Amino acid sequence: MGLLPCPLPCLADNESNSHSNHLIHSESSTSSLSSLPSLPSVPSLSTSYQQPTNTAHHLCIATVKGHSSYVSSLAVAGKFLYTGSSNSEIRSWSRDNISSTDNLVPVVAVSNGAVKSLVVFEDKLFSAHQDNKIRVWKIDDDNPHQKYKFIAALPTLNDRFSRLFSAKNYVEVRRHKKCTWVHHVDNVSALAISRDGSLLYSASWDRTFKIWRTSDFKCLESVGNAHDDAINAIVLSEDGFVYTGSADKKIKVWIKKEAGGEKKKHSAVATLEKHRSAVNALALSGDGCVLYSGACDRSILVWKRDGDDDGDGGGVHMVLVGALRGHSKAILCLAVVGDLVCSGSADKTIRIWRRGAGKSYSCLGLLEGHRRPVKCLAAAVGGNSTEDPSGSDSCTCFLVYSGSLDCDIKEERMAAPFFSPPPFPLHLSLFTYYVNFVDA
Repeated sequence: MGLLPCPLPCLADNESNSHSNHLIHSESSTSSLSSLPSLPSVPSLSTSYQQPTNTAHHLCIATVKGHSSYVSSLAVAGKFLYTGSSNSEIRSWSRDNISSTDNLVPVVAVSNGAVKSLVVFEDKLFSAHQDNKIRVWKIDDDNPHQKYKFIAALPTLNDRFSRLFSAKNYVEVRRHKKCTWVHHVDNVSALAISRDGSLLYSASWDRTFKIWRTSDFKCLESVGNAHDDAINAIVLSEDGFVYTGSADKKIKVWIKKEAGGEKKKHSAVATLEKHRSAVNALALSGDGCVLYSGACDRSILVWKRDGDDDGDGGGVHMVLVGALRGHSKAILCLAVVGDLVCSGSADKTIRIWRRGAGKSYSCLGLLEGHRRPVKCLAAAVGGNSTEDPSGSDSCTCFLVYSGSLDCDIKEERMAAPFFSPPPFPLHLSLFTYYVNFVDA
């Protein structure tokens, strides 16, 4: 997996758009991975590539084939990398040496469909599944041979039973069919957890997102018809804003508001509409001021918190800064660490972007090596300057983990020159956001 110069711009906006620009949220072929380019009116934030004085360096630490089917989700937490596959497997890898034979721990198979998303908080692993359920596992970060202990499936039996006998708890999910509002009725596509770990958010192809209390796994709220099509991504800011990205090409911003003296519920305060096709991935900068969105239109749009926003959604909230262009097919996943943005694409590559001063961005390089689309990403600070392959003392190292439809998991160590300290504590940069694309 090599690091190549990033010769931007890499594609023309008049490139053929014969593929569908709509994300079909069902089993589909890879034909949906390429689609319309983004709007030409959106300015590009990265200029044509010029060889920098100090280049980024990389070292491919490991390539492992950990699953018998493609890697559909992954998450980094503490000493472990957690991966989920399209054939329902979940397994953990010691980050000290993911290719070690000691990593051949038992694999948990939990359903008949893909593991769509994974998030970790303290000693709990939450997994989202194609069978419309969320599962909770107890994990042990100190045990390299840990075994998962199943805790619960959401909605829990108690939650379902308590809603069973009241008509007001039922919603129509399709013609002549109803179920209680605590159920997801289609793939659970994405998960996010509040910083204090008290709330879990789940997004689904059923066009809803739900909020769960992690202490007893009770469903506290369901936002129905949040979008006009499948929801593919969800991320949270520290100040309470929720961002959802959908196949309807829109990103919506939500905040809890009091309505008519009733209990606070989430309401939409803004809709961001600049993508020309399905939004597949969202990621927030560590300070929550910059939102990145990746879509089938091959662009990463950069949104910045508006200074006129009053904090409760009364202002514009997010304004479009511009686009990061370079991928030749759909953006499938994003991860943020420090001032770096990593993007994975159906074009089988990963691009590394750096946020500079003002609106400037640069493409540090292009990671190649996967033989099929890059499905999921995670990134974390990884070591110090002494681990820099170049021997330079002016670099900060970080790790990029990627999962692909080729069934491979790759670990790359990158050394980025003059990595400016992030404007937030480094421990926040260990939290990465990712989204899972349609099964292919």
